[in-house]
Amino acid sequence: MTPRLRSTSVLGVLCAGLWFSGQMFYAQLPPPIPAIEPVWGRRAQIDRAIQSALVYLANRQAPAGSWDGGHLGPSPACTSLAIMAFLAAGHVPGEGPYATNIERGVQWVLEQQLANGLFADRHNGQMYTHGICALMLSEVLGMTPEANSQQIRQALERSIEVILVAQAVKKNRQNAGGWRYQPRSDDSDLSVTGWQLLALRAAKNVGCDVPAECIDQAVAYVKNCTSRNHDGFGYMGASNPTPVMTGTGILCLEICGAHHTAEALGGANFLFRRPLMQGERFFFYGVYYCTTGMFQIGGKHWEITRDHLEPLLMALQLPDGRWDPHGEEMMFGPVYGTSMAVLALAVEYQYLPIYQR
Repeated sequence: MTPRLRSTSVLGVLCAGLWFSGQMFYAQLPPPIPAIEPVWGRRAQIDRAIQSALVYLANRQAPAGSWDGGHLGPSPACTSLAIMAFLAAGHVPGEGPYATNIERGVQWVLEQQLANGLFADRHNGQMYTHGICALMLSEVLGMTPEANSQQIRQALERSIEVILVAQAVKKNRQNAGGWRYQPRSDDSDLSVTGWQLLALRAAKNVGCDVPAECIDQAVAYVKNCTSRNHDGFGYMGASNPTPVMTGTGILCLEICGAHHTAEALGGANFLFRRPLMQGERFFFYGVYYCTTGMFQIGGKHWEITRDHLEPLLMALQLPDGRWDPHGEEMMFGPVYGTSMAVLALAVEYQYLPIYQR
C-alpha cells in the first residue's frame, strides 16, 4: 500500500508577515497573503494542494515518460524533479496510483544517460541537469525492490563518477572542492555545487562509494561562500549574499553533518532578516532550498520559515494545481515550478531520505 500522507507534529503560530525584534524584515512586504486555516487545518490544506499538483503533473507526462522543461523540451532535469515530487508525497514505484508515472519517468531518464555517464539537457548548464538526475536516482533506488534496482544502481554509480571526476579538475584555492556548469570547468559556484553535494550525500546513503574527503572538500568550498561574520552565502564566494544562495548553503552543510555550525546558523539568522519573497530571482529554486535547509536547522528557524513560505506558496497555486515560474525561471515552464513547490511543501513528510534529519 502506498504510504499515506501524515500530519506533522510540529506546531507553530501562523503569521501574516514576518516581524523580528520589533523591526520589519528587509524588503517591503507584498499585499497580505490569505491566511492558512488555524493549525489543525493547515496540514490538510497543504495535503490538498500537493494532491492537486500531482494530478496536474501526472496529466502533463508525455507518453514516452518524460516531462517538459519549457524551452528545453523533454528534460531529464524536469523529469527528475517531477519524479521526486511524487516520491516526496509518499508515492513509490510498484504501488499506488502514480506507480506507472514514476516508473516510466525513471526509465526515460535512464535512457538519456550518455556513454560517458553524463545526463544533460539542451542548455549550457550540464552539471545542473546531471546533479538533479543523480539525486533522483539515489532517492528512487532506496524505494525500488532489489530485484528491479540493478539498472538504476549502475546508472547512479556512473553518474557519481562523473561528479567526482568533475570535482577533481584542477582549480584555484577559491574554487577548489566545488562544481560549475561543465564537467571540465575550472571554477565553481554554490548553485551548481548544491545539487552535486546533495547527489553525493544521497548516493552515499544507498551504498555508493563516495570518498569522505570529497564530501569534506565540498563542505570546505561551501563554507568559503559565507561572509567573514557568517552573514549569509553568496553565489561565487562570500560577497553579495542572497536568500536563495543562503538556503542552498545551509542545506549543504546540514545534510553533510556540519550541523548548527557558525556558518549555517549565521545563514539562518540572515534569512530572518531577509526572508525569501515573491519576486526574488530564482524564487522556486529558493523555495526548495530555503525550506529544506531551514527544516534541517529546526526549531524557531524552521517554524518561522515554514509559516512565511507555506502561505506564500499556497496563494500562488493556480486552480489546475500548477505553479507558474516567472522571471529567469519562466523558461523552464510550469512542471519545474510545480515540482519545486511540491518538494518544498512536502518537506515535513520526510519520505525522501535526503529530507530526514
